[in-house]
Amino acid sequence: MSTFKLDGREIPFEPGDSIMRAAWRQGIEIPHYCWHPGLSVAANCRMCLVHITSGRQLEMPQLVKDPETGEYRQATKPKLVPACQTPAADGLEVSSSNEEVKSAQASVQEFLLLNHPVDCPICDQAGECKLQDYYEEHLHQLKRKRTEPVHKPKGVRFGPTIVFDAERCILCTRCVRVCEELVGDPVLSKRERGNKSEIVLSPGRQLDHRYTLMTEHVCPVGALTSRDFRFKARVWFLRSADSVCDGCARGCASHADFDPRKGLIERLRPRDDERVNQYWMCDDGMLSYRAQREDRIESATIGRGPERRFVSNTNALAEAAAMLRGVESGKLAVVLSAAHSTEDNLAMVALNKALGGKLFLAARPDWEGDDILRRDDQNPNRKGALLAAGASELPDLSALGEAIREGSIAGVIALGAAADLDSPASDALKSVPLISLNTHISELAALADIVLPVAMHFETEGSFVNFEGFIREFEVVVPPQPAVRPTAEVVASLATGAGIALEHRDQRSLRARAREMISESVTEAGA
Repeated sequence: MSTFKLDGREIPFEPGDSIMRAAWRQGIEIPHYCWHPGLSVAANCRMCLVHITSGRQLEMPQLVKDPETGEYRQATKPKLVPACQTPAADGLEVSSSNEEVKSAQASVQEFLLLNHPVDCPICDQAGECKLQDYYEEHLHQLKRKRTEPVHKPKGVRFGPTIVFDAERCILCTRCVRVCEELVGDPVLSKRERGNKSEIVLSPGRQLDHRYTLMTEHVCPVGALTSRDFRFKARVWFLRSADSVCDGCARGCASHADFDPRKGLIERLRPRDDERVNQYWMCDDGMLSYRAQREDRIESATIGRGPERRFVSNTNALAEAAAMLRGVESGKLAVVLSAAHSTEDNLAMVALNKALGGKLFLAARPDWEGDDILRRDDQNPNRKGALLAAGASELPDLSALGEAIREGSIAGVIALGAAADLDSPASDALKSVPLISLNTHISELAALADIVLPVAMHFETEGSFVNFEGFIREFEVVVPPQPAVRPTAEVVASLATGAGIALEHRDQRSLRARAREMISESVTEAGA
């Protein structure tokens, strides 16, 4: 592979790479604002200027003030080039840290801060702002400007999700390019010139497509803010864990930022994964963290309707085990969930195997997909649930309702809140004993005789299998509430109470089996 030298280090590059992209691939950050690996090159911030020291040297004229006489004299300086726009070439020698480059970076940083309000104490970007980072690294001096800064609109509502502060904006145009290049909806543009330039909405429009939070995410400063996260938390109080979006069959890689003091997730951000979601997430995916705290089932219950009462897990598990023992052999339905992990579904399959039941699949109904990321299938793990069952398809809840009416099913144990329930299926489920292992309040949980709370994917380790067959593994982000346990533990306790042996009883063995099973399926598919 061809290479060039950056600050004395050999950097390999691929055909078509710029100096910036090749360095980025090696984990080296050349200071920049406007460049983004998923967007076109704008080269307008000039923060990434570098000095090409090999070959013929280009010089620029300049006036230099003599410190002794105070007079200006003619001189020259090296011509610097933007690393984001300059192609990498074999044998090229580049400096991103010599005195000329450092001077240019400091000058660019000072220029960008001339009219900036420097309202860091109230800015949501504080703590992860490139203006702050590069000020400390490349400038670190007070403003020399003594005149009134240019004032621009503040707190402008661009749409349902985004608020804009034009005074903080450095005109990098990342947000404009996200709308135009990623979404194909050029709702944002730049108007005016010089220090009067600002980002504006197209006349009669608002920022309301499905990737509006991406405009805020790519903003390197605090100009665009999310109404969801605005004034909610300071990033230095948050910790981050790698996770996976459960919003649809894509399975976007994400960072889950959580407050360890409260055990609550405060936001999701896209995590780079060029195979699956590249650098992006949709708005629904980025807001799906709310499910960690909204409509959760945090205690076991027994009884239906007005007779429902809260009980301890011990009592609920004993009742559930007795209910399983009371179902006639061969007439138990075990409902898997297309919204739960492969490991959770494997635990249910093991229970079904021990009890000799019949498998069904509950799933969220389809929503509106697109050609960017969103899949029509709103379930993160339909493929994983089917792999766990060893089947290419499973009957749904409508078929379960029909089986109950025919008398071939006399009891049901169901995993998850996601359910495509129709009225006939709902009526049928009311007529048989129903145990629900559930994360959230739902129609399926409301029909159950016994509800056992289980952990959602933010609260346990496991994996999904996306629509392309990629395994999407995730770890624990926050601990569950005291009465909420992983599905594997609940199923193991049920099996113990019912006096049956399971093939897999703990999360570790389930995860090992899931990895083995997915590896086998990929090999068989020839992927």
